[in-house]
Amino acid sequence: MSDSAFQDLILIQSAAFLRSFCTGLFGVLLGIHLYRGGISAFGIGIVLTAGLAGAALATLLVSIRGDSFGRRRTLAILSAFTALGGISLALHPSLSVLSLLAFFGMLNGTGTDRSAAYAFEQAAIPSLVPDRSRTWALSWYNVAVDAGGAVGGLAAGLPLLFARWSGETPAASYRKIFLICAALSMCGVALYLALSDRVEHRRSSSREAERPALSPATRGILVRLCGLFSLDAFGGGFLTDALVAFWFFRRFGVSEVSLGFLFFSVRVLNALSHLGAAWLARRIGLVNTMVFTHLPSSLFLMAVPFAPSLRVAILLFLCREALVEMDVPTRQSYVAAIVRPEERSFASGVTNVARNVFWALGSLTAGMFMQGVALSSPLLFGAGAKIAYDFLLFRSFRRLKPPEERSAAS
Repeated sequence: MSDSAFQDLILIQSAAFLRSFCTGLFGVLLGIHLYRGGISAFGIGIVLTAGLAGAALATLLVSIRGDSFGRRRTLAILSAFTALGGISLALHPSLSVLSLLAFFGMLNGTGTDRSAAYAFEQAAIPSLVPDRSRTWALSWYNVAVDAGGAVGGLAAGLPLLFARWSGETPAASYRKIFLICAALSMCGVALYLALSDRVEHRRSSSREAERPALSPATRGILVRLCGLFSLDAFGGGFLTDALVAFWFFRRFGVSEVSLGFLFFSVRVLNALSHLGAAWLARRIGLVNTMVFTHLPSSLFLMAVPFAPSLRVAILLFLCREALVEMDVPTRQSYVAAIVRPEERSFASGVTNVARNVFWALGSLTAGMFMQGVALSSPLLFGAGAKIAYDFLLFRSFRRLKPPEERSAAS
């Protein structure tokens, strides 16, 4: 790997760290902040859905036109729009206005990065490294993402600490934190603009610049993957950090400071698991790693609502989080590996669009379930959907190997 490519990887990881810091912070505070402001669980679901819908639309646009417009410029513009998410929470307008700002600011209350920039970076990183290093590069990238989310989750206790130190209201402290997040998004703009030309996709023809040309084989693969990822994301929409934090807050009365420490621990476990995923994938393959780590994590989650105490619930939840993210870098690597290099931006974009749309639908449905069925119903339904996804993924793709696994087998 050249020095220029290494520098680009560091810049991308740094921008992703800042974005994920804000995402981790929002994941803990968003539901509680809106609830304290008089918004119901269903209203929280609407705001989450609006933000994810905006992210889905942005991901679709960049997957189609991002390469031709330029990856650096596209990422910088996305980061600038993300600042609207923090500004919208600082203003705390009516639900309708907040939902509109959340849409354009791609406000992410999932606690996990699901942004258009996240999808676009997944297409850029494989072009900077050889095939044998692709999964490791994406694993380190996801370590940076989860490290940012960990620090953001830990920072969720800052509003209450600021309020105690300064004597101001918690609402005023919340506003300051959200404005800081908006400023961090603007720092991401500078990082993206500093990237070299190596991140740009080299177009072989003017026709390729107009639209992504997919082979029939790729088209069939993407249709199946989008269907499966949609099911997984729909289950994930029931399990956003904002809703899970809200569940711990309502079920056990856990404070924001304690939730901050909990979700810091979650992101540390997620980050470490990415490196474990890269190591495991070299030994048992990408698809096997995705399925055989994801399935037990859902079983742990199903047990959380039946925990007799807060301590047991946290233990089960942390066991789940130690495994649940191991499919992330392996999934990203697998998608990049089974399509042609010129199809990567579109493949990454369209699969992430499918995920974002169904995350949004899942979040909206989860709010209704939590309010109208039972407080714990989203955890059970979300875990069940993810278990179904694991079985279907293994059945459909266990024989389709990426290049490095085919070479090793031969």
